[in-house]
Amino acid sequence: MNRRTFTKTVAAATVAIPAFRLSSFSTTHPASARNLKKGVMWGSIAYAKTVQEKFLAAKEAGFDGIEVNSHLDRKEVLEASRETGLPVASVCGALHWKYLLSDPDPKVREQGIEALRVTIEDAKTYGTDTVLLVPGRVTETVSYDECWNRTVAEIKKILPFAEKSGVTIAIENVWNNFLLSPLEAVRYVDQFKSKRVGFYFDVGNIVAYGWPEQWIRILGKRIARVHIKEYSRKIADSQGRSAGFKVNLMEGDVNWPAVMKALDEIGYSGWTTIEQPGGNSPEGLKDLCDRLVKIQGS
Repeated sequence: MNRRTFTKTVAAATVAIPAFRLSSFSTTHPASARNLKKGVMWGSIAYAKTVQEKFLAAKEAGFDGIEVNSHLDRKEVLEASRETGLPVASVCGALHWKYLLSDPDPKVREQGIEALRVTIEDAKTYGTDTVLLVPGRVTETVSYDECWNRTVAEIKKILPFAEKSGVTIAIENVWNNFLLSPLEAVRYVDQFKSKRVGFYFDVGNIVAYGWPEQWIRILGKRIARVHIKEYSRKIADSQGRSAGFKVNLMEGDVNWPAVMKALDEIGYSGWTTIEQPGGNSPEGLKDLCDRLVKIQGS
């Protein structure tokens, strides 16, 4: 899903979603046994504004770390991380939608590569090893093969820098009309022949046209990070596709036990990061963290 659209959905959903009792779900696996860390995306900490406030809010809610946006004040991020003890889990490119690597204009693609370079530098500075990239988008004027060829060519330009920096460029599955099957996603990642190109798997984004657990098993070790997001096909069918995100974690159509089992099977450990409505208050943010604990243990 386009993150700009998702942000608007988050704002609407925080008002519309009813309360939910976590006790109605049983835990079958201790979350600690899976060696999974609890992350939260920058935009999901909706009520906090400054860098310091967001880190404090995440810590108080019980998260282990934060996925920050790129192009922030590095000094502020480092200070907030040090003072709260929360590490940066990963860095999300703040400008990849603006400067798509699939754009017909070479100058726009050049700006996209420069933005990605800054994002990689951010990650290295913060001590994390993964950045989230939306590489391109297929449109009426940008064909599928053009999107593929342009984005591959541009990523190859920056890949030596990523390898030298020890930072993985993780391609996310979003609603950009691109990489629409797990087999295709595998082919896209593997062609780079580098451990510094991987996949940032968004669980909720897949539900509109597939089953997350199937993607996880096929992507396997290529998965560098996981976004935790819910989706309801029933709401999407009645209110429109984007409305499917207007649902609490564990109340939609994601089969979380199946997702966790698939992650176990591929040996995934590390960050599972919330990208979900609800974090518009301290109570709401803590509720998201509590749900994530339940999901990790399902």
